[in-house]
Amino acid sequence: MPVRHVLLAMAVAVMWGCNFIAIDASLQHFPPMFLVAIRFALIAIPTVLLVKRPDVPLRWLIGYGLGFGTLQFLFLYWGMAAGMPAGLASLVLQASGPFTMLLGATFLRERVTGPRLLGILVAVGGLAVVGWQRAEHASVLPFLLTLAGALGWAVGNICNRRARAANPLHLTLWMSVVPPLPMLALAMSVEGPSRIVDSLTGFDEPGAVGAVFGLLYTVVIGTILGSGLWTWLMSRHPAGVVAPFSMLVPITGMTAAWLILGETVTLPEVLGGALVVGGVLLASLRRRSKALPGKAVQRDPAAQPGEVEVALRV
Repeated sequence: MPVRHVLLAMAVAVMWGCNFIAIDASLQHFPPMFLVAIRFALIAIPTVLLVKRPDVPLRWLIGYGLGFGTLQFLFLYWGMAAGMPAGLASLVLQASGPFTMLLGATFLRERVTGPRLLGILVAVGGLAVVGWQRAEHASVLPFLLTLAGALGWAVGNICNRRARAANPLHLTLWMSVVPPLPMLALAMSVEGPSRIVDSLTGFDEPGAVGAVFGLLYTVVIGTILGSGLWTWLMSRHPAGVVAPFSMLVPITGMTAAWLILGETVTLPEVLGGALVVGGVLLASLRRRSKALPGKAVQRDPAAQPGEVEVALRV
């Protein structure tokens, strides 16, 4: 990639890593389930008015929205509201990679090679270390909720793969139409109308302004700009060249959480995090087929167009 494209890929990783700081700020004022509804409603309304719906089966569009949009952010926001540190959340969410591969092998009959299986086991071992540390020093519930968010992301990835959208950005935008109504209904029943009304009227409370700016960052920078740039890069370079930059997201997230929020992690959590990142990267590597002289390279029939070497979702 040209240097400017490398810098753009790194900038997206920084945007997404700092997104966890923005979410943490928003959760200081808005209840988590209602916050998910607001986040996607702000994207869904202009999408319905201005963006053509992608030509994909409706069931996969809805499945993508329920998995990636609803379940992922329901459990992520809930976990962070329950005490999951922002930096550690950016790391644990990387479990979506191994989860996606396991679901793909189970439901799509995708082949799991030896290196991929080894990578999954390494990543799961790293998550076990992080989870053990959470149980030793704090409540394990926020960790499990965040892990459930990673599973929701993986479910969304499978539906995304089955949709096979010609324009992935349009699919991502239209996915945002699914979460607002179910999340609003859940927020009304669990968090209650009074808490929701208070969050919409009590802007004189400490942290309210920061919460609004955090929400705007998540929508404009984290979702629209970040996803737009990432899709643009993916359309111009092989996935195997672009996707590894997603490994910078937890590094950026944990560094930003340390600098801005003063979060610290234990040495075992750092080692567990290194295992997670290394395992995800190992499990995502594709071996490039070597063609013999005069022989054509056989393409994996299960692979999507443009998919080479790395299959990571961000």
